[in-house]
Amino acid sequence: MSPPPSATAAKAPTANLLQDLHGVDWWQLLETWGMKLLATIAIFVIGRWLAKRLSTGLDRVMIRAGVDATLGGFLRNIAYAVMLVLVIMTALTALGVPTTSMFAILGAAGLAVGLALKDSLSNIASGVMLIVLRPFRTGDHVIAAGQEGVVLEVRVFQTRLRAADHRVIILPNSEITTAPIINYSSLPQRRMDITVGVGYDDDLQLARSVLLEIAEKEPLLSREPEPVVRVVNLGESSVDLVLQAFARNDDFIEARSHVVESVRNQLIQHGLNIPYPQRDLHVYHRDADGRPLSDLLLRGVADDGDLKPKPPQA
Repeated sequence: MSPPPSATAAKAPTANLLQDLHGVDWWQLLETWGMKLLATIAIFVIGRWLAKRLSTGLDRVMIRAGVDATLGGFLRNIAYAVMLVLVIMTALTALGVPTTSMFAILGAAGLAVGLALKDSLSNIASGVMLIVLRPFRTGDHVIAAGQEGVVLEVRVFQTRLRAADHRVIILPNSEITTAPIINYSSLPQRRMDITVGVGYDDDLQLARSVLLEIAEKEPLLSREPEPVVRVVNLGESSVDLVLQAFARNDDFIEARSHVVESVRNQLIQHGLNIPYPQRDLHVYHRDADGRPLSDLLLRGVADDGDLKPKPPQA
């Protein structure tokens, strides 16, 4: 009795598959894939070692060239990451994996990551600009992004400042590069402008000589450039003079405090006035028509019945 046609049709693919597998040279196949796997592992291990060595050598070259340590570390990490990606792609190619589609996937992933991290990438680019251009260095007294302090550290993403009250201010680098930067430490000296008002009846030459004498006696002020006093404004209550003098950056705060204290004391000792704004209030007892203000005030608070004469009583 012959088997049904359906059973014969079901056994035919199985028999063909077994015949095909029986004809495969398994040893040669395992040897080929084993060699590819060993080559892939060797490429990855050796390539990773070379990437580390090359990145370390690049770091040494940048140190010898005087490149900033922060920038050197950042470039070293970037170079190592790029070389490691190339090593991985080469290893996959040796294994027989098509890399064209992988490059496309990496490109799309890089675009997505770039869009998601655009603010961080902006901070990185700004950090590299700060490190390369060096508008300020560690220890400089600056005003950056509206914040004043001493630079503690310039990082790839952020810059840290120490304020005068020892607060630590952390600023994103992108905000620093898009705002004006004032560096008080780029030059060895800094000028102070102390504005002083004296009365209109006071002797301006005496006030000028007193201010110059204060500047000459203050040891924290520099003698070059010489201190000067100039008349800058005729105000409502005073004639304004400004004392301009230079001091070293490290002595600026103390020097200014000493000078302001001496200005106050010396002006008073020499009989000079330090006026303050005044207002004169003039009170008139009659209005523009000559009527007494008392009548107007009384009319405003009294009723009409209070102003009318009362009828005589019987």
